[in-house]
Amino acid sequence: MSLSIRNQLPGTVTTVTRGEVMATVTVRLAGGQDLTAAITLDAVEELGLVPGSPVRALVKSTEVALATAPVDGLSIRNQLPGAVHEIATGGAMASVKIFVDGADLTAAITREAVTDLELTAGTPVVALIKSTEVSLATA
Repeated sequence: MSLSIRNQLPGTVTTVTRGEVMATVTVRLAGGQDLTAAITLDAVEELGLVPGSPVRALVKSTEVALATAPVDGLSIRNQLPGAVHEIATGGAMASVKIFVDGADLTAAITREAVTDLELTAGTPVVALIKSTEVSLATA
């Protein structure tokens, strides 16, 4: 199956924490960073997710925010440090490619944000991704 989602990060499930309806699933990415996904218990069961399961974490580029430093006091679980690799700007929006410890990640942000954050190739950034915006897929 082909998907339009640009961000497809390979990893391995390390923990599954079950709630009444939802679960949080921690995925160790290939570069060693952890990513948390909040998915339904039905999805956990249907995908057969247990520690050790190989998965791909899927994140739409529009769901990736950028900061120029780690952010304290924030409910967003996933803060992945990296560096800007490439920026493509249009009239209103920009596509920012980031290298995050062993994986490429794309963020779709406004052109104004690129200017305000003074982003250029090599700029250190932190990709911010809400756990509810991470989907998981198995092979």
